[in-house]
Amino acid sequence: MQAGREAGRVARGAHAHAEFSLKKRKGRKSGAPKKLEKRLGALEARQRDADAKERAATERLAVVEGRERASDARDRALTERDSLANERDRRAAERDALANDRDRRAAEREAVSSTAQVRRPSPGEERNGGSASPAEEGQEDPALERARLEAQLQRAHLDGLTGAYRREVGRLALRNEIERARRSDGRFVIAFVDVDGLKGVNDREGHAAGDKVLRTLAATMRANLRTYDPIVRYGGDEFVCGVAAIDPSEVLHRIGVIDQSLRQATGVGITAGLAAMEGNESLEELTERADAALLEAKRSRNN
Repeated sequence: MQAGREAGRVARGAHAHAEFSLKKRKGRKSGAPKKLEKRLGALEARQRDADAKERAATERLAVVEGRERASDARDRALTERDSLANERDRRAAERDALANDRDRRAAEREAVSSTAQVRRPSPGEERNGGSASPAEEGQEDPALERARLEAQLQRAHLDGLTGAYRREVGRLALRNEIERARRSDGRFVIAFVDVDGLKGVNDREGHAAGDKVLRTLAATMRANLRTYDPIVRYGGDEFVCGVAAIDPSEVLHRIGVIDQSLRQATGVGITAGLAAMEGNESLEELTERADAALLEAKRSRNN
């Protein structure tokens, strides 16, 4: 009897344990889908955030590309305007030079003819005993007056010996070219040129021979540079020229051609120092670097 009751308790305990295990397994099975759903939801949220960031980055990139295209279009427009301005300046300079030359020749012809012929007295001179009236004396031939004024203007801006710019006017021309270069592709080179041994030429052959060397150099520089590249007589035998939109290697090549041409014509050469514009460098800074490069080239050649 006692043994039967004990067996019953064991059986009931085993049954209770089995029910507990079954409930526990059911609980585990019901909790797993919820955790999986949470993980999937988190992954989907992260994916949405990533997609949104990618869309925003794409939109920003499109905006940047649009700005770059607009900037390129503006740069091209500025370059075209500068090219047209340079061409207009070149043609204007050529027209002015031709007009000045015509006026000078006309003035010379009239001056020669007036001195070669004996002028008849005017009626006013006959009435005044051979002297012109004050009103007539104050009159001057318009062509001669224009030629005189043009000559004064030329003397004020150009060096009388070489035809290059005088220093102060030349510096203004160089600054204008620098500003145009900044609006264009940013390329601008200063070449500081010095004649080799000009003092020796003056001592051996006289100053007339030295002047011929300087005139030949200026003409050779004009022949090998563009008509609108400023050439400035900076000192006695020193010249500065500015060249835009050309690489320094090409400028160096042209300087070499000028040197060889001058040697063939006069037996005298040149030494040059080049400096290419960097950033917002001023004309003074650029000229100082070109001058330093010239001195270094002279030292290297002497060594």
